[in-house]
Amino acid sequence: MAVSLTAALVAALFYGIASVMQAVAVREASNRPAQDATAGGVDPGLIPRMLRQWRFLASLGLDTLGFVAQLIALRRLPLFAVQAIVASNLAVTAVLASLIIGVALSWREWAAVTGVVAGVGLLGSSAGAEGATAAGAVFKLALIVAVAGLGLCGLAAARFREPARTLMLGVVAGLGYGVLGIAARVLTGFAPLVLLRDPAAYAVAAAGIVSFVFYATALEGGSVTVATAAVVLAETLPPALIGVLFLGDTTRPGLEPAAAAGFVLAVASAVLLARFGEAEHAARNDKSPPPVAKGAMTGAASRDLRSSCQVRYLRHVILVARGPAAFAASSQTTGVPSWPRYRHSPS
Repeated sequence: MAVSLTAALVAALFYGIASVMQAVAVREASNRPAQDATAGGVDPGLIPRMLRQWRFLASLGLDTLGFVAQLIALRRLPLFAVQAIVASNLAVTAVLASLIIGVALSWREWAAVTGVVAGVGLLGSSAGAEGATAAGAVFKLALIVAVAGLGLCGLAAARFREPARTLMLGVVAGLGYGVLGIAARVLTGFAPLVLLRDPAAYAVAAAGIVSFVFYATALEGGSVTVATAAVVLAETLPPALIGVLFLGDTTRPGLEPAAAAGFVLAVASAVLLARFGEAEHAARNDKSPPPVAKGAMTGAASRDLRSSCQVRYLRHVILVARGPAAFAASSQTTGVPSWPRYRHSPS
């Protein structure tokens, strides 16, 4: 059980770092002007252009390691616990931004990080072993049909107008990641010949591709906060329900209330931290805000400025991974110092 819990936390760590890198990669790979990014449809060249970026390839490596850790966790823990812990990757991103680059977290965001930790702790202490109910061939084939249906829904959602477009694309991507988790849970084994004969293995591959394409499409033109919150909810709630109803997932005897409270607390706190996917602004030619007379901004305008400064600082998470050359290039092309010389203090 301890190994599985550790594996789930490692998966959240890797996914958290990779998601920020991918958000920036999506914006830099987009060929659409900002005003046309939400015009509708899926850009078929988006993924190939992203594959030419070093940091995107590195993020895929982190995602792969995270998925392996998630598989290990799913062999011993119920779906509701693993999916909620994986969703806590946004807390990893927030804490990383705070420790490394000095992004100022508000008390609400620190409370959300604490909520994630407390929720994960409750889940870890109350979750029982994975359910003993075996999934048959019909259940696994239904997962493939579900992926195909999500693909059609995603194509339709991509033609919506904002704000429905980003929200629905996030829901489709989240449901796809949920199917991926369910399919990974019911894999018969990991031997190559076993995987070739297992419909769940094909559901894993198809769900991963469909989810990533539609999540990238949502990031390309919409608010990542909206898309990420939708993904978190859609990838945790349905799989948890399916695990309990169809796969026999249970808690330890008498700890059902603690498991339910931990699940709700972890997921709700992760949704509150969804703004830490907003690193996509770093891919644009972000400029320093114009000088403002002392005392000229108060209230909402001041909070907007703080948010803008924090987004620019978050950019350096990506620059750390890109190496020293990126710092000089950043300073020359955007006019933003390659490392924050001053920490922004909230008013």
